[in-house]
Amino acid sequence: MNSIEVVKTNKSIDYETAVNSMQIRVNEILKNSQKELIWFLNHDHIYTQGTNSSNKEIIKKNILPILKTNRGGKTTYHGPGQRIVYFMIDLNKRKKDIRKFISLIEISLIQFLKNYNIESTTFKDRVGIWVTKNQGKVLKKEEKIGAIGLRLQKWITYHGLSFNINPNMKYYNFIHSCGLSEYKNTSLKELGVNISSDEFDKKYLIKFKNNLKKL
Repeated sequence: MNSIEVVKTNKSIDYETAVNSMQIRVNEILKNSQKELIWFLNHDHIYTQGTNSSNKEIIKKNILPILKTNRGGKTTYHGPGQRIVYFMIDLNKRKKDIRKFISLIEISLIQFLKNYNIESTTFKDRVGIWVTKNQGKVLKKEEKIGAIGLRLQKWITYHGLSFNINPNMKYYNFIHSCGLSEYKNTSLKELGVNISSDEFDKKYLIKFKNNLKKL
């Protein structure tokens, strides 16, 4: 596990710049000239569309820049107050099972949320992490707090998780987030929890590393 580098960036990183950096790192990992990487960061305001997205998922245009990207998944929002975790992990060294790797990312976030008395789950037909209960109170309808979109290159992962700590939630009103129009997105702040990005980084990293050992 010591072979994995962890980088925490607090300033906002342009989305395309981050994707280019990931691609360079993946190529270096393939050549065994760089370590695997877990990268915590923030993005500027942007809508991104994955390989399975449709333009119908954009309700109102000209709100934010819209960028087609090579990650899996559909349309989502990124911006300040949302923490991004990018995983450049070599599955050649582990089980070559992308579904299990995605599940590992999800389970780590579910475990993290339990620290704040927030219960969440996943669904087979909806990738991501969904809050079902907050402070012992069952939500009328589950709400999405974390989105996942990954890509593989010769069994090395890149892209990853976006998690809503305290973003401006109004930007979700102009898209069908992840192609789902009937569900609401939420954040830790909306659920009454105020934490820093640093607190999330530290606690989530512990959960993820422990779970990665099982892969």
